[in-house]
Amino acid sequence: MSVSLPTAASLYDRVKRVIPPIEWPAFAGDIEAILALKAKRNAVILAHNYQTPEIFHCVADIVGDSLALARKAMAVDADIIVLAGVHFMAETAKLLNPGKTVLIPDLGAGCSLADSITAADVRLMRQRYPGTPVVTYVNTSAAVKAESDVCCTSGNALAVVESLGTPRVIMLPDEYLAKNIAAQTKVEIIAWKGHCEVHERFSSADIRELREAHPGVTVLAHPECPPEVVAEADFAGSTAAISGYVGRHKPARVVLMTECSMSDNVAVEHPEVDFVRPCNLCPHMKRITLANIRAALVENRHIVTIDPNVAERARHAVERMLAI
Repeated sequence: MSVSLPTAASLYDRVKRVIPPIEWPAFAGDIEAILALKAKRNAVILAHNYQTPEIFHCVADIVGDSLALARKAMAVDADIIVLAGVHFMAETAKLLNPGKTVLIPDLGAGCSLADSITAADVRLMRQRYPGTPVVTYVNTSAAVKAESDVCCTSGNALAVVESLGTPRVIMLPDEYLAKNIAAQTKVEIIAWKGHCEVHERFSSADIRELREAHPGVTVLAHPECPPEVVAEADFAGSTAAISGYVGRHKPARVVLMTECSMSDNVAVEHPEVDFVRPCNLCPHMKRITLANIRAALVENRHIVTIDPNVAERARHAVERMLAI
């Protein structure tokens, strides 16, 4: 029995608050083609919270932060996974689904954090701090994960660090995330000097200016922001935690100190909330478009592969995280 696909009109109704009517015709054709291709090829699309609304709300099957995508990827019943996000996320999906085809629509969709550290760097850190466990943020390559004891995300980093039962840990590669977690635990955290090029641009001065311009605004920050930004915010957490905060508290006016598209995607779900939008775009996330998602499904590109020896060790670090 055939399954009827959503219509362009019904999909636009979801996103009409954040996509102007004049822009919709440029998206509708690709969206309809992608929906048909997914059905034909038994494919699913996983989209990170930083994807644009026409991807996040109109073609994605599974959405969320890094942790949610990692967890849900394990239960995917499909032959093909298209990762609408950046390369390390596609690698993680492949680690957890070694028998499935995982596609990344643009090989240039990288990450400043992932680029800030190599497997050789991790080995040197182990030599410098022998016996100290290595906690590695999921925003890293499979090769780096393979050198680690356990992975973490911004949403579970504190739980992962404290689960190890050691007086100190090495936490890689985001310096600010490490410092923000260090402020919440007695565990000594040895940090790396990696930064997210989106979140490092926010400052405490930005928050003070926003509060002055928008009295009563609620400020929510991602823990990849500098510690002084987190200290000035009303709440700090992963993208999932930020979205959950808006849903629970429904502040009259809110500002999200994170990637631009996050505000649009959360705004779709909460029309009663006024979103102030300081716009820091992730150039890597924005390399993913409807057009190259469509091309990925048509041309089977770009297939994500991981060296089996690396994959086995990296998978262990990710699975250990998921078990906590």
